[in-house]
Amino acid sequence: MIVAGVDGMRAGVEAVEWAAHEAVLRDVPLRVVSAVPAWCLDRGTAGPYSGVGTWMRDGGNAALAEAAGAARRAEAKVNVDTKLVGGDARVALIEESRHAELLVVGDSGLGALRGKLIGSVAYGVAGHAACDVVVVRKRQSPARPEIVVGVDGSGAQPAVLEFAFKEAALRGAGLRAVLAWDWHDLIRPDAGEPEGSRRVLAEVLAGWRETSPDVPVSMDVVHGHPVDALRHAADGADLLVVGSHGHGVLAGMLLGSVSQAMLHHAPCPVAVVRITP
Repeated sequence: MIVAGVDGMRAGVEAVEWAAHEAVLRDVPLRVVSAVPAWCLDRGTAGPYSGVGTWMRDGGNAALAEAAGAARRAEAKVNVDTKLVGGDARVALIEESRHAELLVVGDSGLGALRGKLIGSVAYGVAGHAACDVVVVRKRQSPARPEIVVGVDGSGAQPAVLEFAFKEAALRGAGLRAVLAWDWHDLIRPDAGEPEGSRRVLAEVLAGWRETSPDVPVSMDVVHGHPVDALRHAADGADLLVVGSHGHGVLAGMLLGSVSQAMLHHAPCPVAVVRITP
């Protein structure tokens, strides 16, 4: 199952449309979730705030109905249901992620955090969700059939490459693997040069190319910061894929600095793949 979070804002609807396409590609159901304060769901609430609770509850249900309609318009074959939950949007979506293979959100706030920068909810779910997360950012260029994946050269991110190759195969797209060679020169001393970096990248990709022979693969080895390299490579891509935290110089961070930067600045939707230590 894919779960998409909405709050009635346009970014949430765009996330649902993206999630509907993905659900059909994966042949799984889609659940659209919206959050309101928990007390709003208590229909027995009396007093001066009962009308406010009804208004917020009705607003949440209206947002869900709009989103479900958008999903069906985007993909007639999608199997979609809706769920109104009570509580903080981040907590609610993280809980829903326990039953999902993918969680999809827009690049704006959700629920009570409406209007906040993406860090409010997207950061929360990207760092703590029990499944992979896609943040649907607004495209800056027309989409091309290509998945871009960030590789750090450590060989310790099989989940990231598995996700990227799977998405490329599902979409009939090519895959571009990007490695910024001064990012990982502390990991592999022999890789602190273009030739060494290309060799490392080829080694990391070799097994995946064998198991996914129908996916065209290209390699970008860039001397520079990974944020700049990924942002440039992802312009116009279908999807950018990064890990939930870094390795080597980024080890120990809940959501690595590169992943954080991509959530803010990527020119296309971003998949943050859960990496377990």
